Amino acid sequence: MSSIIVQNARLHCPLERAFAMFTRNELLQTWLTRVADVEPVVDGKYELFWDPADPTRNSTLGCKVTAIEPQTLLAFEWKGPPQFRFMNETNPLTHVAVFFTPCNEVLTPCTDVYLLHTGWGTGSNWEEARTYFARAWETAFAELETAVNG
Repeated sequence: MSSIIVQNARLHCPLERAFAMFTRNELLQTWLTRVADVEPVVDGKYELFWDPADPTRNSTLGCKVTAIEPQTLLAFEWKGPPQFRFMNETNPLTHVAVFFTPCNEVLTPCTDVYLLHTGWGTGSNWEEARTYFARAWETAFAELETAVNG
């Protein structure tokens, strides 16, 4: 079994909007997280909060953007929730890369989005975390498709 999580979505929108869904706080809050604090520049924050009342508990607090090429690529560090706290103590952290490509639909602008989540360790606790995030990204991308495609 591959230790890389792969997820994709077809969004019926231009590249600029698809990219913004991952880089603009108010848009991230429509499909991925309750509160976002993202600075879309290299070394900028990529902090998402699922429990804003306790920002250290279930968040990507401290995560950074590692690469950005507008409308093409966004890469950032990732942390796990409390049950996978060990993920947050590794160096490097797990890593997410998202690629954006125009797709060939004639009638409407369309963007294919591909996500790779890498950096998984070995052992049963890591496999449990990887399985959790494979499901979480699948659910999140379904939310993304709904937010964009209706």
